[in-house]
Amino acid sequence: MKQRLIKVHEADNVGIALEDISAGEIVRFENQDIELLNRTKAKHKIALKELLVGESIIMYGVLVGTATAPIGKGGLLTIENVKHQSEGVQGRTERYTWNPPDISKWKDRTFMGYHRPDGQVGTKNVWLFFPLVFCENRNIEILKDAFEKEFGLGEISKQRLLLRRLIEGKGPKGEEDFTMGQRPFENVEVKFITHQGGCGGIRQDSEMLAKLLAGYVKNPNVAGATVLSLGCQNLQINLLKDALHGIDPNLEKPVLIYEQQQLGTVEDMLNTIILESFEGIKEANRIERKPAPLYNLKLGLECGGSDGFSGISANPALGYASDILATVGGSPILSEFPELCGVEQELVNRCVRDEDVERFIKLMKAYENSAERVGSRF
Repeated sequence: MKQRLIKVHEADNVGIALEDISAGEIVRFENQDIELLNRTKAKHKIALKELLVGESIIMYGVLVGTATAPIGKGGLLTIENVKHQSEGVQGRTERYTWNPPDISKWKDRTFMGYHRPDGQVGTKNVWLFFPLVFCENRNIEILKDAFEKEFGLGEISKQRLLLRRLIEGKGPKGEEDFTMGQRPFENVEVKFITHQGGCGGIRQDSEMLAKLLAGYVKNPNVAGATVLSLGCQNLQINLLKDALHGIDPNLEKPVLIYEQQQLGTVEDMLNTIILESFEGIKEANRIERKPAPLYNLKLGLECGGSDGFSGISANPALGYASDILATVGGSPILSEFPELCGVEQELVNRCVRDEDVERFIKLMKAYENSAERVGSRF
């Protein structure tokens, strides 16, 4: 018989429709007949038992909501009869036993990656451009236009002409014709970041942005970076250098930093940036992929395009892949922090070290408090 409902965890009191089901249809599920009280679309949830006002709604084995109106068995859960609810976190409440997957097929496998001086290995090789303050976004866009068009196709600007002459091995001055459209470097990509911060706000805002940008530089996919500063902003160059030193006191990647107020005209600054960044990119292009053990991989898990089925299919598949990666010594990363709301206790119980428990609880509470301060909540 075709399965029309699914329950994620044995403790759940709600089921998920695997297809559209009409009101009045009777569905056989877990050795009982359930009559659907409402038309239910695929991915939506129904009560597997009668739920009274104030009764807990359990899904994935955890508290996810409270009934705000009576919901009959087979009734549809909606925003009219359910209110979000989650368990508080109390520190470790039980010891979780993890059963590692069989990695016999994976333990000796390698991938082709870009090896960094600090021992990290990237799956990409990127030269990064970014500003310390939004006032430099326009200059970042000019550089982006020059590099992206010159590394592909497009109209010619003065900066693009300079870059093309460098690519063809000519001097920075001259009017000779040149060939368009070729990709000069095969082993390196050029990426550009803009943002709206760095100027106003409080000092802590600038320090946090500096740490974020330093994290981009530290990323194993990044070979080097070009940084633009205006000179009068809150996020001064020394804050970025402090952040870089804090994340890696022995950072060996090239980081080229330019301050507009110290470099004359905008055109002079942009030409200097192109000349020197080109040399950095050329050096980065010499880095070639080499075999690396799987424990060098870092897997960032991001919530994107989620729907009512992603927790049934995509998330478990990624979870199993993460288990394999963790077992071989790699690093899966839960990268969207607010998505952990409601599963704090589950994650706390899975922490190996007590200091990780305390750190995680502190981070979650700090994030929730900061959301409440600006009039929001999880």
